[in-house]
Amino acid sequence: QVQLVESGGGLVQAGGSLRLSCVASGSIFSINDMGWYRQGPGKQRELVANITGGGSTDYADSVKGRFTISLDNAKNTVYLQMNDLKPEDTAVYSCNALVTLDAWGSTWWGWGQGTQITVSP
Repeated sequence: QVQLVESGGGLVQAGGSLRLSCVASGSIFSINDMGWYRQGPGKQRELVANITGGGSTDYADSVKGRFTISLDNAKNTVYLQMNDLKPEDTAVYSCNALVTLDAWGSTWWGWGQGTQITVSP
């Protein structure tokens, strides 16, 4: 099976930076796409950024110009570089992935455990 393990969360002051990592481990043939979602206090989960195995990216309007998503296919790892963090970025950030498991096209879709990011004013 596939597991997603996130790291890099924590507490940071407004204007600061953090880098999240999410490693997909297991029997993976290829990455279809990986992404980051977040759920703030009292809010619904929302897409932050997504990247396909070919490198196409998509961002929430609220993070464009501040966050950058990247994918290392060799390491099955997705990164989220977050700059100029704001208090409204405070949330639990979760990694999501759709991967192909074998040459027959079997796929797996799932979530990491989530990591807390708190941005103080």
